[in-house]
Amino acid sequence: MTYSTLSLTLIFVFIPFILSKTLKLGLEKDITIATVRSVIQLLVIGYVLHFIFQTESLIYILLMITVMIVAATLNARKKGVGIPGITWKIAVTLITVEVVTQGVLLGLNIVPATPQYIIPISGMMIGNAMVLSILFLNRFRAELEANEDEIELILSLGGTPKQAVHRHLISAIKASMIPTIEAQKTIGLVQLPGMMSGQIIGGADPIQAVQFQILIIFALLTCATLASIILGFLVYPTLFNERMQRIDVLKN
Repeated sequence: MTYSTLSLTLIFVFIPFILSKTLKLGLEKDITIATVRSVIQLLVIGYVLHFIFQTESLIYILLMITVMIVAATLNARKKGVGIPGITWKIAVTLITVEVVTQGVLLGLNIVPATPQYIIPISGMMIGNAMVLSILFLNRFRAELEANEDEIELILSLGGTPKQAVHRHLISAIKASMIPTIEAQKTIGLVQLPGMMSGQIIGGADPIQAVQFQILIIFALLTCATLASIILGFLVYPTLFNERMQRIDVLKN
C-alpha cells in the first residue's frame, strides 16, 4: 500500500466528522486529535520497530517493552486516583503479566526469541492488561460505593477488611474478565481477530494465521485473569487504615 492509497482511507475519518458536525455531537475536535495522534504515533512506532527488527538488540527490545509498560501504567492509573501506591500496583500487575506470558512462550520455545514476535505479543498482552485494570478499577469503585453500608456493617460487627469486601472484590474481578471470555466464545464466528486478519492480508496461510491467533487468545485469557486478580488483591488492603476502618480513597 502506498501513502497516496492510504490517504484515501481518510474518508473513514470524514464520515464521522461530518455526521458529528451535522448532528451537533461536538466530537469534531476529539476526532481530529485522535486521527492526528494515531497517524503520528503509528508512523513513529513503525520506524522504531523497523530499526529494532534490523538490530535485534536485547537492550532495544527491553527498552521498547519498558516504554509500553510505563505508558500503560500512566494511562490506567487515572482510574485509581486517590489509591495510595496505585502507580506501582498497576506497574507490578503489568510486569507480572508480561513476565508470565513471555516466560511461557519463550521458555517452551512456542515462539522464536526475536523482536518480530516478542514486541507485538508484548504489546497485545500489556495493552489487554491495561484495559482489564481500568475495567476492574471502574467496577470495584462502583461495587464499593453501592455497598458502602454493608461494608461498614461487617466492619462494625468485627469483620476483617477482607471479609467486608471479599464478595465485591470477586464480583469486580469476574466482571472485568467477562469481556475477554465472551469475546473468545464468538471468535471466528462474529469476527475475525485483527492479528489473524493482518496475517491473511499479508499473504500468510490461513491455517497458520489461525494457529497464531489461538496462541494469542489463550495467552489473553491468562492475561485477563492475572491482571484482575493481582491488581484486586494489591488494591483492596489500601482501602483500610491500621484500625481496620474504611478509607474513602475511591471517591477522590
